[in-house]
Amino acid sequence: MRVFHTEPPVSNRDDRLTLRSLAPYLWNYRGRAGLALLFLILSKVAIVGVPLAMKEVVDYLDTSEVRELALPVMLLVVYGLLRLCGSLFNELRDVVFARVRHGVMKQLSLRALTQLHSLSLRYHLERKTGALAREMDRGTRSASSLLNFMLFNIIPTSVELLLVTAIMLTQYTPWFAVITVAIVLVYVVTTFKITAWRMQFRHEMNARDSEANSIAIDSLINYETVKYFNNEEYEQARYAKTLNAWEDVAVMSQTTMSGLNIVQGSLIALGVTLIMVLAAEGVITGEMTMGDLVLVNALMLQVFIPLNFLGVVYSQVKHALSDMAQMFALFRQQPEIEDCAAATRLEVGEGEIVFDRVSFHYQPERPILKDISFTLPPRHKVAVVGHSGSGKSTLARLLYRFYEVESGEITINGQDLRRVTQKSLRQAIGIVPQDTVLFNDTIRYNIAYGRSGATEAEIIAAAQAADIHSFITSLPQGYETVVGERGLKLSGGEKQRVSIARAILKNPKILVFDEATSSLDSHSEQSILQALQQLATNHSTLVIAHRLSTIVDADTILVLEKGEIIEQGRHQQLLAAGGHYAAMWRLQLQQGERQEDIY
Repeated sequence: MRVFHTEPPVSNRDDRLTLRSLAPYLWNYRGRAGLALLFLILSKVAIVGVPLAMKEVVDYLDTSEVRELALPVMLLVVYGLLRLCGSLFNELRDVVFARVRHGVMKQLSLRALTQLHSLSLRYHLERKTGALAREMDRGTRSASSLLNFMLFNIIPTSVELLLVTAIMLTQYTPWFAVITVAIVLVYVVTTFKITAWRMQFRHEMNARDSEANSIAIDSLINYETVKYFNNEEYEQARYAKTLNAWEDVAVMSQTTMSGLNIVQGSLIALGVTLIMVLAAEGVITGEMTMGDLVLVNALMLQVFIPLNFLGVVYSQVKHALSDMAQMFALFRQQPEIEDCAAATRLEVGEGEIVFDRVSFHYQPERPILKDISFTLPPRHKVAVVGHSGSGKSTLARLLYRFYEVESGEITINGQDLRRVTQKSLRQAIGIVPQDTVLFNDTIRYNIAYGRSGATEAEIIAAAQAADIHSFITSLPQGYETVVGERGLKLSGGEKQRVSIARAILKNPKILVFDEATSSLDSHSEQSILQALQQLATNHSTLVIAHRLSTIVDADTILVLEKGEIIEQGRHQQLLAAGGHYAAMWRLQLQQGERQEDIY
């Protein structure tokens, strides 16, 4: 027997919190929402008036000895007009409310993307994109579903029940209203209790659904890796395993739903039977007319037929609230990196960068940087080398303020990065990362992403500086060539050069190259080194390098080992010292680097 590991059901308190979170978005459309509610009430008044008109027609035809055609025709016209008004006001409600529903969805979608962009790099590294995307999609769609259920099911049914109860209390024995209200109360309580128990299966379905979606997206993103290792069947097996778990819970959810429907159907049948027996007795005793019997029957059908869907509606509302709760929990997530209240715009000046006794760790038990201090003067080039895991790339992440330093400070032009706005800081820095990921758009779009509003001439000039213009113009579609998902239609070197062109186009005061030539062959590397050297004469440049051949012209080379600077100096000085850098140099020469190519 399968054991379902479920999340705890969402409490009423959580539901209230979710509804309060949704309220501000709905409040922006309060005028339209109020008008839609007015049309809803008018529609229900007209619909409840239909059986009242029919009662008068039946009574007249049943009791009048002289058959006059004019009166029943008039009553039938009123009957038809009431039906028309019911339909008309319903449609007007839908037209007015469409802007509310889609507007709220738009606001939530924009809010979700804004929030995701504001959260720290650490948050995104710890979450799976596929699962996160599915949760956001479910959250926005659930908001639309909840509004639909409220306006098209819950509120209309409540208004109709109030109108029907009022008619029965004023025109007939109170027992009609008592039976109706009692059956409705038992129906509602039973439905809520059973549905609350069933929510455990919905939570499990959501978890398995997100997990399956994440597995599928990860395998497609890493399509080449799957092919390299011939692991198609392995990925399909992982996906199938999760889908099997989802299937079991989905079947259990549907089975329990059918049980709930049986209970609801039984209650409705009981209520209608009791009401009709009471009405039939009233006709027999002469206390009620045939028109009254028709009226009571019609009113019961109008109340109980939509009530028959209450279990589904309540279940869907709980599902929607559960899905929305996850989205609003994301909205309440506080960014790890935030601008302080007194943050000012960075005045980059000449772009001098100072790392002063900086220490940092991702986990407390594993320090990455230990008391790092160095200065990058204006228009100078500082290179950082070291083995993998020594903390090289972490320097760039701290400079970009993706993380906060644990101790010490980083300043640009004398300003602590924690005291300036993130936007102004990142406007001042251009970066070419080690792992270049491009948008699934044209080459022009990806280069122009470096600076919004750049002219065609500026885009081409940046491509020429990155030594990729000739390649682009050789393509059939030139700059309009679509690079594919994550730029997979381009080689690693081509992607890297597009990234370099993007940074050149941005033309910031500070440049960071995080192993920017790691994907280039020796010929391509040499062809752009001169352009990078020209750039470095006008920028403060931090180069994180694996190939020592790319940083022999650096003004200062820092050698990192286990998060500490163990050597620093110019290329020739470090070679002469015969230390760690010299050993790395010799190793790269042995691996095929020719010294004449370096110079």
